[in-house]
Amino acid sequence: MRLRLLLLLAVCGAAAGAAVRTLSLRGRWRIRSGNGSLELPGDVPGCVHTALLQQNLIQDPYYRFNDLNYRWISLDNWTYSKEFKIPFDISKWQKVNLIFEGVDTVTKVLLNDVTIGETDNMFKRYSFDVTSVVRDVNSIELRFQSPVLYAAQQSKAHTRYEVPPDCPPVVQKGECHVNFIRKEQCSFGWDWGPSFPTQGIWKDVRVEAYNFCQLNYFTFSPIYDAGAQEWNLEIESSFDVVSSKPVYGHVMVALPKLQTQQTQGIELQPGERVVELFVKINKNISVETWWPHGHGNQTGYNMTILFELEEGLSIEKSAKVYFRTVELIEEPIKGSPGLSFYFKINGLPIFLKGSNWIPADSFQDRVTSDLLRLLLQSAVDANMNTLRVWGGGVYEQDKFYELCDELGIMVWQDFMFACALYPAGQGFVDSVRAEVAYQVRRLKSHPSIITWSGNNENEAALMMNWYGIHISDLPTYINDYVTLYVKNIREIVLTADKTRPFITSSPTNGAESVAEGWVSHNPYDKHFGDVHFYDYISDCWNWKIFPKARFVSEYGYQSWPSFSTLEKISSEEDWSYGSRFSLHRQHHADGNTEMLLQAGLHFKLPQSKDPLRSFKDTIYLTQVMQAQCVKTQTEFYRRSRSQVVQGEGHTMGALYWQLNDIWQAPSWASLEYGGKWKMLHYFARHFFAPLLPVGFENQDVFFIYGVSDLRSDCNVTLTVRLHAWSSLEPLCSRRTRRLVMKAGKATLLYEEPVPRLLKTCGKCTRQRCVVSFHLSAAGQLLSPTNYHFLSSLKEAVGLHKAHITFSVPATLLSRLPSVVGLVQWKERLRGHHHEGSAVVPGSILGASLQRSGVLSSSLTSEETIGRSCARSCSQGASEPGRPSCLGTTAGGVKGAAFLVPPSVDFSETCPS
Repeated sequence: MRLRLLLLLAVCGAAAGAAVRTLSLRGRWRIRSGNGSLELPGDVPGCVHTALLQQNLIQDPYYRFNDLNYRWISLDNWTYSKEFKIPFDISKWQKVNLIFEGVDTVTKVLLNDVTIGETDNMFKRYSFDVTSVVRDVNSIELRFQSPVLYAAQQSKAHTRYEVPPDCPPVVQKGECHVNFIRKEQCSFGWDWGPSFPTQGIWKDVRVEAYNFCQLNYFTFSPIYDAGAQEWNLEIESSFDVVSSKPVYGHVMVALPKLQTQQTQGIELQPGERVVELFVKINKNISVETWWPHGHGNQTGYNMTILFELEEGLSIEKSAKVYFRTVELIEEPIKGSPGLSFYFKINGLPIFLKGSNWIPADSFQDRVTSDLLRLLLQSAVDANMNTLRVWGGGVYEQDKFYELCDELGIMVWQDFMFACALYPAGQGFVDSVRAEVAYQVRRLKSHPSIITWSGNNENEAALMMNWYGIHISDLPTYINDYVTLYVKNIREIVLTADKTRPFITSSPTNGAESVAEGWVSHNPYDKHFGDVHFYDYISDCWNWKIFPKARFVSEYGYQSWPSFSTLEKISSEEDWSYGSRFSLHRQHHADGNTEMLLQAGLHFKLPQSKDPLRSFKDTIYLTQVMQAQCVKTQTEFYRRSRSQVVQGEGHTMGALYWQLNDIWQAPSWASLEYGGKWKMLHYFARHFFAPLLPVGFENQDVFFIYGVSDLRSDCNVTLTVRLHAWSSLEPLCSRRTRRLVMKAGKATLLYEEPVPRLLKTCGKCTRQRCVVSFHLSAAGQLLSPTNYHFLSSLKEAVGLHKAHITFSVPATLLSRLPSVVGLVQWKERLRGHHHEGSAVVPGSILGASLQRSGVLSSSLTSEETIGRSCARSCSQGASEPGRPSCLGTTAGGVKGAAFLVPPSVDFSETCPS
């Protein structure tokens, strides 16, 4: 949450004046290249790349091959400089600090030609005492060193043994030795992103002058005392006391809505001092807890803390306080070896459903509050309750966590270490310790953060020997691993934050890894902890290939972004699947081939002789494939929450890789760069629904499980229908008696051999028919309508071309709610097509499926707007206050989207 510092008028010593004076150094600076041949203005916060772009000295860095063309920027040593005047009499202040909230990354800092310090960690806050150096008129200079060259130098200086990997795979087109610099790891390149190792002042910078004493920081943690059944607040405040004598006073903490107020005396000795307060919340007032999205409200309480000190000094801070508990449960499971791995929020076991978050742009100054809200709201609109902030990016800005608090998004927070081994020398460890202490202090007040995780995949990299370490050297690397993540990071976290769990890595075996000396011989063991799983070759429609694990924190499939997104950063010669551009943009080895192989298992690949048409169709088909694959996998994990089969199961989390994109390229994301929804995201809104029927086959028997995230049991009726591909009307339909879906469980609702199901429905065969099913109660739809394909779609019989047109009047747009709000809905509309019509192939029924993003055929398709708008409309067709879809098919039938699940906004309880 954003903590607002209110510094009141005070008397310091014998003179009257403000307690602190602050001068922001945001805004325009000068930037020059290493040899001085290039000089330009640039904004702070910002970086060299965006400054060059703003001055039209470079093209869009994302355009075509510019990630390679502009490597020279990262290889140069740039200098930031600025002249500024202090707008107050500097001689009247006892201490003056120059504070950088974030510097990217390696610099020497000079004020008035005097070196005042150095920086080497993007994730630390730097404060330099400039009392003896500052003047009325000043010049400041930050001399940056190329992060690429610095990393190489640090690696070369580490002579005792190698710390792999040296360089990323060639296909990633990245830079080397990123593990030797405390900087955004993916800025050197990744399998979904470009290499842009930025340089710049990426957060606020200011001058602070004060007398007597200054409040450096303020943080707090709500603590629940289960024995006394009461809430308490632990508050920590850090002061810099520049007075030569102790400072006395008192502090008052108030939470008016909780009728809580507490006052106590304090004594501050000269120097850096920390004041710790323990506040008991009034037991006579009911405290409303913070709940994740879909489970309750996100209630917070306003708090003020007022320090009244000697010499008339008053310092007041205000904050929003949220109360919630979190537990990571690792305990034996009946009928299964190993341990559970799930989270309880406020004592309630909650299935974590969501995705993984990566940086929203290579250039952090372009990540605005509006963009964050767009992306995070899209996660909530897709019924997600969790995002994992992945360890190869950045600790996100305050606004990110404020929005997660507000929206009810739980955050699994990695520390910024990923897919590498790291040095454990004293200098590196000291820098990491300062980084971790600062970030925990900054973030721990956010209820949205439910766990800290030491790194991404480094336990697996070490113990599965990704880098070919000789067995005799393994103890050295294990010792470094334990030194960094356990003896330092873990120690700092557990000391500073007692309100949430810490795990050393992801994936990890959790308690089992701890028992094995903090690294497990098999970190992917399905009986412990969390797993990451990727398989691009096996048939993703076959649920048996997926791990029946305790928690799956990464899984997914690639797809290409829509043509309208690619069009902005490419040229006409790039618009084919085999073009140099298409190969260059793919950073995952054989990724383009794997997408076609997976799609080809169930769809006929595009055959158009028009290269552009073929390219657009192929892009579209990769999105269909991705959506269906992730749907099948996610539904498997959701229905496994209550199962233990052959010792495996009790799955309590599904976080697919990945939510968002960092640029316009093929990736695992469900949101394209800028926030446009891929087909997967529309699917996610359904497969993450609070109530969901899930269908699958096993040994020629068709099963339907009802999955519930609700907090109370629900009486439902299940409707199962068979449809022919060639008709809109169901061939047969059956409804069950009223069934009970247990709260927070997956319940078997239906079981029938497929041959018997087909036999009772006329001329149905696997190739001619498809199954749909939904949950209802008292005539009210409770779930999305789900479907089950009885054969591969390329074998489907009865599909015909359908000509679909539609129109959306401008007056209707003004009333049309959407998954991310009106403005974003309009933007998605504009981004796909300017017209409002489309030709989409398939039968009349197939057209309905295509509108929902379920079906693609081998036939051609027009711009995605036809599908995207029809999906949006058909999803909302049955909702009160939303217009019906009036698409007209070639057969002259209107509407006809009964296989398209209406989008239902569910409450947290089942309707009676």
